[in-house]
Amino acid sequence: MPLPVAIASCIAQGFEAYHQAFARISQRARERFQDRDWAAARDDAVQRIELYDQCVAHCRAQLQQVLGEVVPSHALWRDVKHDFADLIASRLDGELYKTFYNTLTRRLFATHGVDDGIEFMALDIEPSDAITHPVARHVYAVSEARPADAFSRLLADFAFDVPFQHQLRCAAAIAVRLQDDLAHWGPYPVRAIELLQTVFYRERRAYLVGRVFGEHRFSPCVIALVNDEQGIRVEAVLSRRRDVAHLFGVSRSYFQADLPTVADAVVFLRSILPGKPVDEIYTVLGRAKQGKTERYRTFFSHFQQHASEQLVHAEGTPGMVMAVFTLPSYPLVFKLIRDRFAWPKTMSRQDVEDKYALVFNLDRIGRLLDAQPYRHLRFPVARFAPALLEELVQQCGNSVGIDGDDLVISLCYVQRRFRPLNLYLREQGADAARAAALDYAQAIRDMACNNIFPGDMLLKNFGVSRHGRAVFYDYDELCLVTDCNFRIWPQPRSEEEALASEPWFHVAANDVFPERFALFMGLPRPLLELVQERHAELFDPLWWQDLQAGFRAGRYSDTPPYPRSLRLA
Repeated sequence: MPLPVAIASCIAQGFEAYHQAFARISQRARERFQDRDWAAARDDAVQRIELYDQCVAHCRAQLQQVLGEVVPSHALWRDVKHDFADLIASRLDGELYKTFYNTLTRRLFATHGVDDGIEFMALDIEPSDAITHPVARHVYAVSEARPADAFSRLLADFAFDVPFQHQLRCAAAIAVRLQDDLAHWGPYPVRAIELLQTVFYRERRAYLVGRVFGEHRFSPCVIALVNDEQGIRVEAVLSRRRDVAHLFGVSRSYFQADLPTVADAVVFLRSILPGKPVDEIYTVLGRAKQGKTERYRTFFSHFQQHASEQLVHAEGTPGMVMAVFTLPSYPLVFKLIRDRFAWPKTMSRQDVEDKYALVFNLDRIGRLLDAQPYRHLRFPVARFAPALLEELVQQCGNSVGIDGDDLVISLCYVQRRFRPLNLYLREQGADAARAAALDYAQAIRDMACNNIFPGDMLLKNFGVSRHGRAVFYDYDELCLVTDCNFRIWPQPRSEEEALASEPWFHVAANDVFPERFALFMGLPRPLLELVQERHAELFDPLWWQDLQAGFRAGRYSDTPPYPRSLRLA
C-alpha cells in the first residue's frame, strides 16, 4: 500500500474508533436515565468531552508507527489529503472526518493559522447544505376526533424499561397542550407529528425531538420526560421556537444522543431552528470540535466578505484579566488573557486557563456561556482598530505575536456576544430592568444549586440574551461552592474595630461573606432591594452552608431547562 494511502487509512480508522467510543458513552445515557443515576451521567458527560483529545493522541501514536523513519513533509501530506478525500467522499459525516484529520495535521505540523495545502477548509461553502439524506424518524398522523391516540402510540414506540406512570394520561396531556399552544393555527391545528428515532438525554431528562404539522405550517416539538420515584412521565411539551432554541442554547451542556450519523440530524434540527448557527447545533450535540470548525468557517467567511470592517473593543467595562474584541457585524467576542492583572486579582495565567477548562466540563444549567478555546488564529494587522491593536500588543504579549502582515493569537476564548448586564439595565425601562435584575439573582441561585460559585458578581460579568435571560461569562474567579468557606460577618467588639478601614479579623483566600454581597453587585438601590426581598437566601451564610452539606452528601438540585409555565399540570 502506498504510504499516503496508509496514512489516510490510519487517520480514517482513528476517527471511526473515536466515533464508536463516543457512541458507547452516549448509549449509556438511556441506562443512566432509567436508573436515575445522575452522578454517573455527569461523569459520562466529562468522559465524553475528554475523549476527542485522547483519541487524537492515540491516532497520532499509530501514525508514527505507519511513518516509521519517514519525516512528514508538506509534499507527502498533500498526497495524504488527496487520498483521504477520496477515502471519505461517500461518507455522510465526511466533515467530521475532515475535522479529525485537520486536528492531527495541525498538531503534527504545529500550524499557525490555516494551511490550505494540507488541511480541509473551504470558507465559501456550507457543507450541510449538500446533505439530502433523511434522518431516521417516526411519523404519526393525528386524528381530529381522537388526537390522544397518536400520542399514546408515540409513547409506546419510545418505551423504556421503566414504565410510564400513566401512559394514557400523558398522551392526553400532550394532545391538550399542543391543541392549546397551536390554537391560532385553526380549529384542527395538529395534523401530524414526526420525531427523531434517537432520544436525546441531558442532566435528568430525556427528550423526544421533532416537529408538529398543521394544514399549512409546522413548528418544533420537543416532549420532555422525567423519571422520578413513581416512574416516567411527560413533564413538558415545547412547541415555540424560542423555547426549543433555549433548550439547544450555548449556555447549556451537551446532549447525549446516540445518532448513527450526525450531519443529517443537524440538517433536521436546522429546519426547526432556522435562526440557530450550524456551529452551535454541532456543539450542543457534543461535537464540540466540529462546532469549532463550523464557527471558524462561518466567521472567517463573513470576515472576508466585510473586508472594510475593523475589529474593535467589545462594548462593556474593560476587564482586569481579559482583553475582549469583536467584529461589530458578527455576534462573537474574542477574549485574550492579559500579561498582568490589576489588583486585587491575584491569580496566574494558568489559573485562568484552568477556570475555563473547568467550565467546559461543568453542567452549565443554562447560566454559563460556552467558551471555546482557539489556538494560533491569524488576523491581518490592518483589520484591527489602532487602539485595540496597541492594547493587544502591549498588554497581551504572551498571547499574540506579529508575523509579517498578520497578528497571530496563540490562545483566545470565543463566546457568543451578549449585551453586558450593566449596560442593559441602563438602556431598559423599569419593567425590563426589574425582570433582568431578578433573573440575574436567579442565575446566581441556579449556579449555586449546581455547585458553581461565580466569585465576581459584578453586573459587567453577566450578559443578557435577546430573550432577556441572564448568563455568566467571566470565569477567572469561578469555583465550586464546596471549595468556599461561607462565613457570618463578624460583629465589631469595639469602636476601633467598627471604624477600622481594613477587616480587623483574619480573612482566608477562600472565605466568602454572603451578607456583604450587596456591596459588590453594583445594582441600583431599588433593584438591589428587590433582589434582597425576592432572593434573601443569597445573602444568608447558612443557606450556602446547607447547600455545601447537600453536595457533600451527593444531593444535587434539579434545575429544569424551561419555566414552570411550560410544565404540564
